[in-house]
Amino acid sequence: MNAQPVRHPGAQAVTRRRETQRVSADHYFTAEPDAPFHKGEIEFNAAGRDYRLAVASGVFSAGRLDPGTAVLLRKGALPDQNTEGILLDLGCGYGPIACVLATEAPRATVYAIDVNSRARELAAENAERLELAGRLLVTAPDDVPDEVTFTEIWSNPPTHVGKAELHVLLERWLPRLAPGGVAWLVINRHLGGDSLHTWLVGLGWTVERMASQKGYRVLRVTGKSAD
Repeated sequence: MNAQPVRHPGAQAVTRRRETQRVSADHYFTAEPDAPFHKGEIEFNAAGRDYRLAVASGVFSAGRLDPGTAVLLRKGALPDQNTEGILLDLGCGYGPIACVLATEAPRATVYAIDVNSRARELAAENAERLELAGRLLVTAPDDVPDEVTFTEIWSNPPTHVGKAELHVLLERWLPRLAPGGVAWLVINRHLGGDSLHTWLVGLGWTVERMASQKGYRVLRVTGKSAD
């Protein structure tokens, strides 16, 4: 079957699970997950296109498209065919956000980064499936060249690592927005979505809550003010 996403106008972002084995993860944030490698597939729809991606145990939300990611892809202002520059999927997992960004924005380059080596392997495989590998660059965080800045950052960040670790993650990557750039974040309200909004504003970022759906906040982050 052709792996290219097929457009279905008006369709909503939904998920359907197709697994060769039950996939579950014992820990999402380790560089080398200990979970046995059980591979499967998931299907979902975003921006009117169907996707079928490889997943595996030991990777975040391997059994389905994470609900927060689904809300972000539905409510965020996705790039389009006129979008250029370099985009970032921060904490890419097996690559659903990165694959959607690269598909919707064929003139852009997309970095997909994750500390989890298994996640990077899957994201690279999914990029190949969708014939995106030339523009979708999967890498470890420390391997992104220091001079690279991003016109857009997209992330369903790992809130379960704890507030301190989440703050360190965002303090590292948000300053790499290019002038005029925008970050789109989705945060579970019950896991600190509102407090994160307040914290970012306190650091000088302009933050708008663009949507609130199914317990998730979609935040648009721009324009850190000068010190």
